[in-house]
Amino acid sequence: MKFLNKMERKFGRYAVRNLSAYIIAFYVAGYLMEVFTPDIFNYLTLEPYYILHGQVWRVVTWLLVPPSSLDLFTIIMLFFYYSVGNTLERTWGSFRYNVYIFGGVLAMVVGAFILYGILGGNVMFATLFTTYYVNLSIFLAFAATYPDTQVMLYFLIPIKMKWLGIFYAVILALNFFTSSWIYKIMMVMSMLNFIVYFIGTRNLKRYSYQNQKRKWDYQKAMNQGRKTEHKNADGTITRHKCAVCGRTELDGDNLEFRFCSKCEGNYEYCQDHLFTHEHVRRH
Repeated sequence: MKFLNKMERKFGRYAVRNLSAYIIAFYVAGYLMEVFTPDIFNYLTLEPYYILHGQVWRVVTWLLVPPSSLDLFTIIMLFFYYSVGNTLERTWGSFRYNVYIFGGVLAMVVGAFILYGILGGNVMFATLFTTYYVNLSIFLAFAATYPDTQVMLYFLIPIKMKWLGIFYAVILALNFFTSSWIYKIMMVMSMLNFIVYFIGTRNLKRYSYQNQKRKWDYQKAMNQGRKTEHKNADGTITRHKCAVCGRTELDGDNLEFRFCSKCEGNYEYCQDHLFTHEHVRRH
């Protein structure tokens, strides 16, 4: 992230503003070509063989090839992706959104050349690397950034973005594990920008062994505390007792007791001393 911040300070002024509008414009141009000159797509697809033999425009023009036929549902989805893309650009800033989109496009081009080299050339990739994954990466990034945003699925069913994101992630995972290694490489490279973004925005420290052990110890202390009974001087038995003031649940109906995760040992405190007590350390 520090590297990206430095890059933004240095090259941020060159970022393409409103990039989503250009993406949609590419699709519109592609659909017009599909109607009037469909054969031209044979010269626009991402084919490393032809690129290495002089047709260098294919590095960019494959973005003109629409991922599906034009219908009402496609038009609705284009408006949806335009809205989602604009929201991400306003949230991240134009430079970071540019890096995300162009980084994904570059990864797909690199992936095509990797497969071309592995398979020995003369292999057609037009059906593998398409703009479908550009759209999917935008959608997944939005779902990860705004998981609780609610949309109307098919204009009827209210659903949060995180559930749609999980659904598509599961579909991708199933396709990945059931496909050949060629498709595995293609899928990894096609979604590399989202993979990097997702990992980079997660707080991985919470999954560390030290943090997990602290949570296990805390849960263990809580479970032990639920089973512990305290015998008071007057002979009454209680389940909760503050380690500072000695109050129990019998001293008030509104008293609440919690264990402190930072104290080393089975120490329980009332709400008045949970955040004010001195933590117990074993030496």
